[in-house]
Amino acid sequence: MSTRLRFKPISPTVLGAVLCCMTAAYAQDANTASNAQNTNAAGAAKGGGSAADEHPDLVEIDPFGGVSIWGQVLRGLDTKLVDGGVAGVRIAVNPSKWLGLELFGAYDWANVEFKTPSGPGLPTYSFGNRIYQWGFNPIFNLRPRGSRVQPYLTVGVGGEQFTPTSTAKRIARQPATDARFHSANLNDNLQVALNYGGGVKFHLSDHFGLRFDARGFWSRNPTFNLPNYPTGGIYIPARDKLNGLEATAGLVFYLGQKKCPPMPPAPPPPAPLPQPTLTGAEGQTICQGKPVNLHANITAPGDHKLSYAWKLNGQTSGSDSPDFTFTPNNTGSFQVEVTVTDTTPPPPAPTRPKDIPERCWVQPPAPQPPAPVTATTSITVSESAPTVTNASADPNTLVAAVNQGAHTSKLSATATAGPCSTNLTYKWSVNEGSLTGETTANPTFDVSTLTFEGAQAQTKTITATVTVTDENGKTASGTTTITVNYTPPFVRLGDVVFAKNNARVNNCGKRILIDEAAPRLSGGDYNIIIVGHRDNDEKETAPAPVARGRRRGRREPPMPLDELRALNAAAVLSGGTGTCGKVDPSRVKIDWVGTEQTSDPNPSLCGTSNVPAQKERKGSATTEADKNRRVEVYLVPAGSQTMPPAVKNARPLPEDEMKTIGCPK
Repeated sequence: MSTRLRFKPISPTVLGAVLCCMTAAYAQDANTASNAQNTNAAGAAKGGGSAADEHPDLVEIDPFGGVSIWGQVLRGLDTKLVDGGVAGVRIAVNPSKWLGLELFGAYDWANVEFKTPSGPGLPTYSFGNRIYQWGFNPIFNLRPRGSRVQPYLTVGVGGEQFTPTSTAKRIARQPATDARFHSANLNDNLQVALNYGGGVKFHLSDHFGLRFDARGFWSRNPTFNLPNYPTGGIYIPARDKLNGLEATAGLVFYLGQKKCPPMPPAPPPPAPLPQPTLTGAEGQTICQGKPVNLHANITAPGDHKLSYAWKLNGQTSGSDSPDFTFTPNNTGSFQVEVTVTDTTPPPPAPTRPKDIPERCWVQPPAPQPPAPVTATTSITVSESAPTVTNASADPNTLVAAVNQGAHTSKLSATATAGPCSTNLTYKWSVNEGSLTGETTANPTFDVSTLTFEGAQAQTKTITATVTVTDENGKTASGTTTITVNYTPPFVRLGDVVFAKNNARVNNCGKRILIDEAAPRLSGGDYNIIIVGHRDNDEKETAPAPVARGRRRGRREPPMPLDELRALNAAAVLSGGTGTCGKVDPSRVKIDWVGTEQTSDPNPSLCGTSNVPAQKERKGSATTEADKNRRVEVYLVPAGSQTMPPAVKNARPLPEDEMKTIGCPK
């Protein structure tokens, strides 16, 4: 069976009334406290609390009284603490504006009734009971300490001593009563209790006020030492919870010092000095040996007196005057500074009025004179060195010497001499590359000495600097940049030369493909393109490779001799078994151009007398006359869009034909 609270209609009425009072009090006190704080903003007392305290309330004593409402345990015999009255006293200390600490004790009239008889034919049982309450709570003020109206919230812990009256104990222990109700063990019961709630305090005067409080109590259900299960008499089930509400009103006696009266306003500080300006050198050409006259422009407020202190390059100079003159005896920058001070004596500090207690008086500081103000200016004396108004390169983008395009650039500079000089000399320099005519205004830059390495596209930025010098040794300089782009060129290896009407790659050709081409492909910088040729006196076609696997032995139609030569060379590179290389087929492309011989033959060692004798199959030996029966081999940088002139239509390797060819012997 569950436990729940049952309140009479007065419970929500009391809670609602208290909350309404707190809301209204908070709104009313917001304006009152705001006005009080503005009035007392300057009145902090040495011993009377903070400047926001409108009333003294460091310590509070609150005797109170009111009504109590208790819940009912809906188990067992339906025990109910009868609603009654409560009286007590609270003592609080308020160490800060928003937080207080409160100790309270209360005496509550709360008789006990059993709503259900303990047995058939028996009347319901009841007995007199008093509750002794005590607790310790923090008080959370919703308005600062000293406010005329002060709502608050609180929660804390304490104890509740449930004590049957002496009459109740005497009757319960009578033999006749005990025989009917088994009540002889009726006795006190102590429980830990949580209390929570809120209220509002009203200052009627500095040391007297009213307080309204609504507070809930929560504890374990007291069993009064009675049985907690049926034994033939009265009993109270244990381990239930008991809730209660107390609504009280009381007087509040405030202890503490009376608030301090407002402080008189401090005398206003004198008006600040306006910012001075320095004039006299603007728009002039400052020359060495020529006097410079400066003037400090500032208007004194009223009849105030001003003094002037001048400094030249950090050293005291000049006199106490708004005017300053100096003659520069060398070139360079001169820093002039003037500090203006108001020398008028300030008014005396205010004294304490008789109506302000000494403990409340906070001596305002004596009015200080306005802060000095400073103005500075910088005057530059120079010999008017030459100036470089323009430095340029035409064109400003070149290509490396190995690429097609512009390899030289014309540099130019425009310089102006100072008023005291006429003859200018030029000197150009570059961080890389070479110059011709570097001591003229228009030299020539050449990229021929720039070096680039690797198979990746690169860009270098060349900085060209011109230094112009006049007859006084004064110099000026300017710079321009030139961008040099490098596109890595393709690399042509020696041609693979074939015997007449033959597409077999001989040993010399394999050395070119496997020993020279394949290692250079291992770094990933290059791809390879193979271009097949046939000579005018050769057949146009050759027998196709014999199919393998399930189609083994099947003869495919003949194919162009130049195409088959390119395929066989590619197979030597990518066959992956036997004496063939293991180059990724995706990095190999082929082309075949028939009898076209627009590119010069490059038989290299193959087909010449320089090749050591090699054992070849009959009909595979080549000679100088076979140089047009060839495959061209090109290493092209990865990612390059530029193809060798001999390549007409580069194609990826056909997968089926490459499987058929395998690794040529």
